[in-house]
Amino acid sequence: MKKVINSNYILYISLFIIMLISLLNMQNASVLSSLYQHNLIKQIIFYVIGLIILLVISKININLILKYSFYYYLFSIILLILVLFFGKNINGSTAWFDLGFFSFQPSELTKLTLTLYLTDVVCKNKPNFILILKVLIITLIPSILVFLEPDTGAIIFYCLIALVVLIVAPIKRYWFLILAFLILCLIIAFILLYIYKRDLLIDLIGTSFFYRVERLITFKTESSYQLENALVVMGSATLFGSGLNKVSLYIPEAPTDFIFAFNIGNFGIISGLIVLICYFLIDIFLLNKYFVIKNKKIKLVLISFISIFFFQQFINIGMNLGLLPIIGIPLPFLSYGGSTIIIYFIFLGIILNLFKKNIY
Repeated sequence: MKKVINSNYILYISLFIIMLISLLNMQNASVLSSLYQHNLIKQIIFYVIGLIILLVISKININLILKYSFYYYLFSIILLILVLFFGKNINGSTAWFDLGFFSFQPSELTKLTLTLYLTDVVCKNKPNFILILKVLIITLIPSILVFLEPDTGAIIFYCLIALVVLIVAPIKRYWFLILAFLILCLIIAFILLYIYKRDLLIDLIGTSFFYRVERLITFKTESSYQLENALVVMGSATLFGSGLNKVSLYIPEAPTDFIFAFNIGNFGIISGLIVLICYFLIDIFLLNKYFVIKNKKIKLVLISFISIFFFQQFINIGMNLGLLPIIGIPLPFLSYGGSTIIIYFIFLGIILNLFKKNIY
């Protein structure tokens, strides 16, 4: 059984099925709206580029990749600054570089570079309060820049990466109590401003970001046009859906944020279950690797990726079901989007390279 679980074929087959289902949905997206008529071709190109990058990264010297993690991080910070001045505004957020054929989102790249750099910092420093401060500062810099875009979802994942890295690092627990106290003070200050000085709080963080944060802290999942249509599509879906080149109901952002609901409407409940099973198998495969590997740096990189990968699934599907606020989180490998797809392929390439070294 262990030999089967350790086989990379579980990862490859599950990933291939998700990609195939995504392409079928991109074809249906072209029927849904003329805005999505090129999504299928672009998605194929994104997959090809991603697979080539995965193959290249999995073959080169992994130490060469990890050695320059600071410079990757610095590069992503520079991109986050530049995108504020030269970025393309989409749905009220200036978070993309318009490259003509597709748009590139630096905040997605930062998930990777932040993971690699924090891992390097934790491995090179003593596990004390100074390390906690370093991790917080390193995480705070891109968070502030993304805050200005604004992109709530990316900030959540940066904080998640930092939290996971700190939890895995052998830091004394009383330092976490001090950190928890400081965070609690900030939360209390925010709540007091929210209750008594809301206008001041809006001036401090901006109207757009205020309402995004409010939706999170009050756990509002109020009805919206896209959510209502998504729930109708899933609720009325048959076992095998409406089929290829047929769309039952229009869902805004169907190929991206609402791909899970869109997929069920297109190809039925069976297709939704297949997607969930594929994600489950990939998650189990990665977790199995995490518990087998003994090398500290590899474990940190791996658990950070697992956390990002899992919570992105959890949040996106929760959004589609109306259980979580809509914060613009795509579903890994299934949703349309070059930045997210390519970054996840880079993550996988690094992880497969680490597995290949057999450092246990």
